Amino acid sequence: MRTRGAGLVLVSLSVLTVILAGCAKRPALTQASAPAPTTMAAPPVAPAPAPPRAVEPAPAPAPASAPASALVAAAPLAVRDFEAMLELKPIHFDFDKYAIRAGDAKILDANARWLSANANQLALIEGHCDERGTNEYNLALGERRAKATVNYLVSRGVAANRIMIISYGEERPLCIEHNEVCWSQNRRAQFLAKSRE
Repeated sequence: MRTRGAGLVLVSLSVLTVILAGCAKRPALTQASAPAPTTMAAPPVAPAPAPPRAVEPAPAPAPASAPASALVAAAPLAVRDFEAMLELKPIHFDFDKYAIRAGDAKILDANARWLSANANQLALIEGHCDERGTNEYNLALGERRAKATVNYLVSRGVAANRIMIISYGEERPLCIEHNEVCWSQNRRAQFLAKSRE
């Protein structure tokens, strides 16, 4: 009888183990799943080229104690309101650089003198790049070139609130050949101006 009781307990434990092991709960889904598609998906569309960065006022030089985030920007103007002026010459940059070169500093000095003598004029500086690099990278590099140009003009006495910037990256080349002579013309900061209203 004792073996029968022990056998019954052993069988009961075995059945209980099988039941508990075989009936484990399924884990809950943590993510909704979409139904299977009923039609063929459309082929992927190539992304549109990145738009140029919007016209923005040049950042005012911050006091040494003020953080960069403390700068306040004025309302942007329409690019179409600006036009080329023969007196404002473009400057050019080395490949993948935004430092002002010595020869271009002389051009910027002349541009600063003209802007100082024509206080009724606002300036728009366009940052441009050659075709090498991604659209996003070139937009950022064009913006750094425009900002470096603004910083130079401000150091020469031009009020920062008179200068706006825009980056076109590689989207508006002057030259479309694929060589260094052509690319060097496209790496530029271009100047436009308009009268204050």
